[in-house]
Order: sequence, then C-alpha cells, then structure tokens
Amino acid sequence: MKGYTKPLILIFLVLIADQVSKTWIKTNMYLGQEFKILGDWFIIHFTENNGMAFGLEFGGEFGKLALSLFRVVAVAGIGYGLHHLIKHKYHRGLILNVALIFSGALGNIIDSVFYGVIYKYESLFHGRVVDMLYFPIIKGNFPSWFPIWSNEPFEFFRPVFNLADAAISIGVITILIFQKTYFKEEIKDEVGINNETVED
Repeated sequence: MKGYTKPLILIFLVLIADQVSKTWIKTNMYLGQEFKILGDWFIIHFTENNGMAFGLEFGGEFGKLALSLFRVVAVAGIGYGLHHLIKHKYHRGLILNVALIFSGALGNIIDSVFYGVIYKYESLFHGRVVDMLYFPIIKGNFPSWFPIWSNEPFEFFRPVFNLADAAISIGVITILIFQKTYFKEEIKDEVGINNETVED
C-alpha cells in the first residue's frame, strides 16, 4: 500500500465533500433556488444537468445513457492509469492531480448512475448531475463594434458547476502547467536511450 495512502485519502475527501454538498443542495433547496455568498460574485444556485461538466448536454435519452456508460469506462481507465503511476513511482504531484481528476469523475458518475434511482425520478444510468457553484464575476454587454455579439449581454463566469467539476479542472490545469516537471525523468530516460542507440 506504500504510495497509495495520500492519493486514496485525497480521493475520499473530495468524494465526501462533493456528495455531502450535492445531497444538502438536493434535499434543502428547490430547483432554481439561489442565495448569495459574496454579493453578486459568488452564488449558490441549484441546477441539474443531463450531460457533461459545466452543464454541457449530450443528446437525448440514448445520449444520456451513452455518456453515463462512457463515464464508467473512462473512470476505470483513469483508475488503472493512477495505479500505474503509483506503481512506477511517478512524480508525486502528477499522482495527486490524477487522483483529483479520478475523484471528480467518480463524483459525477455517482450522480448520473444512481441519483435517478435514489431520488426516484429516473432509471439507473439516467440520473442528473447536481450543480451549485456560480461565479458571475463580470456582467455587462459587448460593445456595439464587437463582431457577432454586438450589444449582447456578457457574463463571466457563466457555467454553474460542482466540486467534482472543480477537482477535474484543477487536476487537468495543474498537470498542464507543471508537465515539464512531472515528466522530467521520463524525458531524461528517453534522451539516455536515444544516446545509447546513437553510440551503438
């Protein structure tokens, strides 16, 4: 179990926080209800989506089932990848960020696979993902000279999301930022192998 403890603790904590927050929202608020945390900048807004992260949709009943099944397969793949990274002692930061991505994906799978049955509104694999975090930091209108969206309303950040989405985003962004550090040893190994080939 050496090397697995911290990733498993991180996965457990993210899952607990994600599911507790979703359960509280689901059982204490009605759909569309909201309350302000930091003025108009940070709002808890209860919404649900049938699709992907940040409220993106994926067509119809068949699309919903296909997406749920794809999530299950994807999480299994991420879990296997995480096991591989730990087993081969990759950079600790990379392992923890993949654990973040895994926990976020698993958190949303629980919604889409089980929530329809738990809350008795749909069948297995047809649940809706609970979202609640809303950060409309900047609101206004595009200027009249702006192409396509001239004078139309503008809002940043529009999507409503949850802790699972946040965990996935943080994991992916951090890996992209620190990829040179995370994969430095692998690059060195490849360079060493290429040099040995040239010398031979």
